[in-house]
Amino acid sequence: MNFPNPTIDRQLELALAEDIGAGDVTSEILIPENSQTRGKIWAKEAGVLAGMPVAERIFQLIGQVDFQPEVNDSAEIKKGQKLATIAGSTRKILQGERLALNFLQRLSGIATQTRKAVEQVGTGKARVVDTRKTTPLWRWLEKYAVRQGGGFNHRLGLFDTILIKDNHIQAVGGVKKAVEIARSKAGHTLKIEVEVTNIEELKEALSAGPDIIMLDNMGTEEMKKAVEFVDGRVLIEASGGITLENIGEISRCGVDIISMGALTHSVMALDISLDLSQGG
Repeated sequence: MNFPNPTIDRQLELALAEDIGAGDVTSEILIPENSQTRGKIWAKEAGVLAGMPVAERIFQLIGQVDFQPEVNDSAEIKKGQKLATIAGSTRKILQGERLALNFLQRLSGIATQTRKAVEQVGTGKARVVDTRKTTPLWRWLEKYAVRQGGGFNHRLGLFDTILIKDNHIQAVGGVKKAVEIARSKAGHTLKIEVEVTNIEELKEALSAGPDIIMLDNMGTEEMKKAVEFVDGRVLIEASGGITLENIGEISRCGVDIISMGALTHSVMALDISLDLSQGG
């Protein structure tokens, strides 16, 4: 996975502590300490898998459990398909069950939604990208899941791209002025993107020399005019109100990037389950 393991380990350790607390009282009362079992993780619906290394890492942190993935992330999975086998301490498996499934279900839901969006764009040039509308402290993981679904990542945070939005523009007094200030102060490695809402703002922004112009909540006819006017001089991003129903039409306007908050902010989890005593 393309993110620092110490960061993710800390996140998982905190999540385990939140769930287990002083101990799993139900398992400790019902299940003998030396009880051993095996089982499987399986898909209850079709989709795209993401988060298997996270689930595996959870059981490594808990210990006394052998976790064997049978499907790799980014794979399309079928309803009823076995995704992993698991064996070891019954108590330990039950301690990690809910957390492992929470990560697998949400990340697979994001990957599945992303794959659907990418398929709607088809062979067009537009890249489907995520936004910062992510679950707090889950951003690295959720953006990883977008990549597993075939999408791309927008900026990771406030630190890696200058993105001038409507409130920045209001604060400094205009689109062109905002871009010019950013250009005069930014390091040479920082990209500058500016948000516009109409063709006049687009023309103003373009005159100041940004790297990317974001078309915010524009209709498709206005998007086509914007793409024609820019004529490849900068990258054009479409954003705002993007859905699976309209992303195909938007991609045909000729934009280079389509950012879609719905990849992460309101995605449905994929239904995945862990059953014990199901064999290997």
